[in-house]
Amino acid sequence: MAEVLRLEHINKSFGQKEVLKDINFQVNSGEIIGYIGSNGAGKSTTIKIILGLIDDYEGDVFVFGEKIKGQINYKRKIGYVPEISDMYDNLTAFEYISFIGMLYGIGSDNAVKKGKEMMNVFGIEDSINGRIHTFSKGMRQKLSIITGLLHNPDILFLDEPLSGIDANSVLVFKEIMQGLKQEGKTIFYSSHILEVVEKLSDRILLLNEGKIVIDGAVEDVMKKQSDSSLESIFNNVTGFNNHEELAKRFISAFVS
Repeated sequence: MAEVLRLEHINKSFGQKEVLKDINFQVNSGEIIGYIGSNGAGKSTTIKIILGLIDDYEGDVFVFGEKIKGQINYKRKIGYVPEISDMYDNLTAFEYISFIGMLYGIGSDNAVKKGKEMMNVFGIEDSINGRIHTFSKGMRQKLSIITGLLHNPDILFLDEPLSGIDANSVLVFKEIMQGLKQEGKTIFYSSHILEVVEKLSDRILLLNEGKIVIDGAVEDVMKKQSDSSLESIFNNVTGFNNHEELAKRFISAFVS
């Protein structure tokens, strides 16, 4: 498998706070990477650096073997689905899909043809002419997934992509991810829903306090950590073991 992404000695601070501390990893084509960590661990910051949305960092990022600093052409080969998408809310879904298609150079008509079929799969095709500001959170997220994949990217970055999506569409989404892997696509998946990450991912990167503390195949990580679930490993590594006590305190606060 060919290398498609490499990070070398990435450091990033916001003011006095170190968010990323000497991040190093490489990703090959056809891999599904589960990128996990607590809130504030640096997951979204890592993704934004790779996407070129943050450029004042130390270290080097290589996409398809080329250093990305000062480059934009590589962005045509990557897709991004954030947890909350900034969209032109006054546009209809038809207009927005057409616009995204023109941005990526695949043509308005071709984009709409693809978009309609993808909307049909997610059960929202009847809203093709609806204005985005009328969409529910789940519908907006489905549209974000559609437009993130519209240009057939080689690498897909997913940052909490299932936020607000119904259970049936989550099942479809999982199958889509496996199908894209079979097509040789690389998927970089960041989420707090560890059960989904565990089932989807080939490899886990666990970020804790700005450092990668686990990097390995899911099965190997579980054997090494002697745990039955990714959730248990996550809790042990991050030192979060008092969830039961906190739940009891929370309940006692309103039942007493």
